[in-house]
Amino acid sequence: MVQVAKTEGEDPGHDKARCHCGCGATAHRAARPAATAPSDAKGWRKRLHDLYEGRSRRAHRFRYALLAFDVAVLVFIIATSFLPAMPWREAADTVVGGLILVDLLARLAAHRRPLRFLLQPMTWVDIAATASFLVPVSGEMAGFLRVLRTYPVLARLRIDWPYFRRNEEMLLALTNLCVFLFVTTGIIYTAEAGRNPEIRNYADALYFTVTTLTTTGFGDITLDGTRGRMISIVIMIFGVTLFLRLAQTLFRPNKVRFRCPDCGLVLHDWDAVHCKHCGRVLNIRSDGD
Repeated sequence: MVQVAKTEGEDPGHDKARCHCGCGATAHRAARPAATAPSDAKGWRKRLHDLYEGRSRRAHRFRYALLAFDVAVLVFIIATSFLPAMPWREAADTVVGGLILVDLLARLAAHRRPLRFLLQPMTWVDIAATASFLVPVSGEMAGFLRVLRTYPVLARLRIDWPYFRRNEEMLLALTNLCVFLFVTTGIIYTAEAGRNPEIRNYADALYFTVTTLTTTGFGDITLDGTRGRMISIVIMIFGVTLFLRLAQTLFRPNKVRFRCPDCGLVLHDWDAVHCKHCGRVLNIRSDGD
């Protein structure tokens, strides 16, 4: 039997005859922990970055799951506005706030520039939503700001759904109007619930928002004081503008679909004569107005 000689200081449990690189086992075992420790930390952050910012199927499914979570949070806020304050609601608020906090910390760890991340408006939206659930005096209705998380998903919807690409302008106008309605209703509910006897739940606040936006003004629900009048003015000005924008995209969109024979550009202005990308003369059929 062939005996393999052991040099002084070498690990006796290592068979040098099986080492194909020719170096000592002690060097192998000493180098591996030092090399893997930093890579594990970087790999953990890279995996988070890939989930939040990557383009893989796994990343897209993860972000859709986050969108579903945000929708569930909004449904929870609306549903609990109809219920009286009870201990289980405080516990549920803590759980929801904790989940939002975990998501916020994960986004911070995944971002390549944490300081820039902290200065982004959407980060402050998440901070306000977290505080609204974890700090009782702030009122949970600040959580309605999570609806703004729908905007980062729109780019992925454009890629995944041909229907979204065909009707992108109309769907974006509809999203803007719905977000405005939801955020404004949340502000009214937060400001008036407990002070205004006519606004008892989220539905009452939504009813006032819609009647004000459409300038119907039934008058059965009103906001008192200068603050209430200013809120009503903002709803009428911005709400009517968004509503008219949606109507415009439905009946006369700014863009028409016509493939340019030279460069392949599909979206053009409704009155375009030349392709704005390559300059080719287009023959887009129109109503003649």
